[in-house]
Amino acid sequence: MTGILLTQSTTFILGDISRILGWIMNLLFNFMSSVFGVENIGLSIILFTIVVYTLLLPLTYRQQKFSKFSAKMNPELQEIQKKYKNKKDNDSMMAMNEETKMVYAKYGVSPTGSCLQLLIQLPILLSLYRVIMNVPAYVSGVKEVFVELAEQILATPGGPEFMEELKTAGNMTYVGTDYTLSNTIIDVLYRLQETGNATWQMLIDQFPDLTDLINTTHVSINHMNNFGINIANTPWNIIRSGWSTGAYLMVFGAILVPVLAALTQWLNVKLMPQTSAGADDSMNATMKSMNLMMPLMSAWFCLMLPAGMGLYWIVGAVVRGIQQFAINKYIDRQDIDAIIQKNMEKNKELAKKKGNYSPNASNIAKTNVRTVDSAKKKNTMTEEEKAAAQKASTEYYKNADKPGSLASKAAMVAKYNEKNKKN
Repeated sequence: MTGILLTQSTTFILGDISRILGWIMNLLFNFMSSVFGVENIGLSIILFTIVVYTLLLPLTYRQQKFSKFSAKMNPELQEIQKKYKNKKDNDSMMAMNEETKMVYAKYGVSPTGSCLQLLIQLPILLSLYRVIMNVPAYVSGVKEVFVELAEQILATPGGPEFMEELKTAGNMTYVGTDYTLSNTIIDVLYRLQETGNATWQMLIDQFPDLTDLINTTHVSINHMNNFGINIANTPWNIIRSGWSTGAYLMVFGAILVPVLAALTQWLNVKLMPQTSAGADDSMNATMKSMNLMMPLMSAWFCLMLPAGMGLYWIVGAVVRGIQQFAINKYIDRQDIDAIIQKNMEKNKELAKKKGNYSPNASNIAKTNVRTVDSAKKKNTMTEEEKAAAQKASTEYYKNADKPGSLASKAAMVAKYNEKNKKN
């Protein structure tokens, strides 16, 4: 059992996540192989990505709901901040925090709703990196391709020592340390995908009696890793080697990976609800910086990491974009006022059960969306409304001297009050 686990990640927490992700990948690969006769790691990554983002859908909904409601919450949160702007005492800070919590509770969102999915995505990405870097350790169908060749190399005098030298020369990471085990030899053989055909030729030169087996193994693993480009290699390595050998079509395919990663990430950003016009300048500046940096970071990561990671990134962005579009449509059809009323009743009942219900505190959260929106409308008049107001004002003053008019009566009252003040 120890030999089986040597090539798998043993990192705390990430190792366990890698084994779970590897189990899902193995299941999908075997399903494609047995049902459709297709053995391709790229297709398995696509199916795997769809499965992962389907499982993350509840978190995606929470994140999208938070972003969508932020535009509605911001005016109320800003009013609270203005209210306590110059009050730094402990009681005022506690009151401000309590009122802020009330607003979040009223809309049924959590302050962590916007970042929880990102925090969960990070260990998944790190763990998936380990799986893609060493697929044979997790996908049995891929490991079987190398088993016979690995055993033959182990049985050849000097074979283990040569494989250790090959690993050092290729600066390979995430490889086992015991070269008397076939799993460690398989680690090295799989990592040859990053170094091109030259190292496979070195194997033939070192083990001429295994030429046919080496060529068969090379063709099989290339077929499994082929998705236009070799997904076990990095786009950067593919671009460099393709440019030097004149394989410009391969270079174009490698360039597409970071470009599509940046483009799909940019589209995701555009689908996210934007901050309201009333948001403070620092928040707007931060959001603009993030909107620019995220696509650029995506392009850089997908250029330097194995193309399989880029494939996961691109497909994940497409799936997430579809989910965001559907969630936006669903939220737009909801009655936010009804949601607020329901949340307020729910929070009221919960507070009563806990014995900390306060009518005064609950009144803080009673401002609804219509009130906020109507306040905005009062501060913004259309050109037609301005013209009507100006006309009414003109008519008022035209009739000011006409006996019996409303304006003349108002003037009489004003004069009477002024006379009494003097007396």
